[in-house]
Amino acid sequence: MTVRINLLPHREHKRAARQRQFVLLAALTLGLGVVVALAGHTLIATKISNQEGRNAYLKAEIAKLDKEIEEIKVLKEKTTALLERKKVVEALQSNRSQVVHLLDQLVRQLPDGVYLKSIDQNGNEVKIVGYAQSNARVASLMRNLDSSEWLEDPRLIETKAVLLNNLRVSEFAMNIKLSSPKTVEGAEEKNVQPSSNKDKKA
Repeated sequence: MTVRINLLPHREHKRAARQRQFVLLAALTLGLGVVVALAGHTLIATKISNQEGRNAYLKAEIAKLDKEIEEIKVLKEKTTALLERKKVVEALQSNRSQVVHLLDQLVRQLPDGVYLKSIDQNGNEVKIVGYAQSNARVASLMRNLDSSEWLEDPRLIETKAVLLNNLRVSEFAMNIKLSSPKTVEGAEEKNVQPSSNKDKKA
């Protein structure tokens, strides 16, 4: 006796169950993918927003630094200008002092029979032109200038005989140098110290 079993409905049920499982897994996978994509997009957007905030902060700080750098640059320019003015003022004061000492020493060291016609100063270099009754007076002037604390290195450029008011005199041109006031001050201090020691001993 043969027994026949119909398996078709059972197979169809299994196939339908597998299809439902597949659709469910596909839906879950799709949903999970959407969630992951949304989470990734949100995370990236948050990072971009944070980075943009940092960039904005850095730009603001850079702008502040640029402004401070400009202010420092202006201050440096003002400082440089003030230092240049200070140098000019100091140079003028030094030159004024030198002129005073120059004229004072020329008056003091000028021997009788010598007359100056012109004085030309260029820095520490001074050129004097004048008349002397004889070459001996010119030599005496050079010795006097060489012994001065404010003047040094007298050099005779030329001397020649000329007529001045129907008198025969020697016209001369001479270069001399002005000594540095610091050198002179040091020399004065050295000169003062021995005298003060003498006073103490006395």
